[in-house]
Amino acid sequence: MKVKVLKVRLSDDFIEHDQKVLDRFLGENNVLKFESAFVKDDNGYWSVILYYEELKMTVNDSKTPKYSAENDAELNADEIKILDSLKLWRTEKAKNQNLPVYFIATNKELLSIAKYKPVKKEELLDIKGFGKHKIENYGEEIIEILESV
Repeated sequence: MKVKVLKVRLSDDFIEHDQKVLDRFLGENNVLKFESAFVKDDNGYWSVILYYEELKMTVNDSKTPKYSAENDAELNADEIKILDSLKLWRTEKAKNQNLPVYFIATNKELLSIAKYKPVKKEELLDIKGFGKHKIENYGEEIIEILESV
C-alpha cells in the first residue's frame, strides 16, 4: 500500500487545477482508504492522505478499459433526472461527512453513472474513478438512487 498527500486549495485560483490533479490520481490508482482534514489559514484548504495501490494495465492485461462519459455528452430526460438525484445525494453525503463533494464522487463520475446506468453495485467497478473504497461506502446508495429514478 502506498501513501499520497494532496493539498486541495479552495481559492478560485487553484480549485480547478487541484481537482484535475485529484481526478487524474483517482483515475490512475485504486484508493483503499483516505483521511482528510480542513486546514485553516489565510485561504483554507483540505489536506488529504490517500492510501492506495496503483492500477496496472499492461498490453497483455485482460481488463477492459473503464467507462467514462464525455463531459459534453448529451443527456436524455431520464439521465438528467438521474444526474440531478445523484448530485443532490452527493451534496448531502458530503455535508454529513464534512467533505468536499468531489471526495464522494466527481461530476464526471456522476455523469458516467447517469449514462452507464449500472444495475448492481459491482458494475460500478466498470466506471472510471470507482474502486473498492467508493463502492463499499457508496455503492448500495447509488444503486438505490438509480432504481428509484
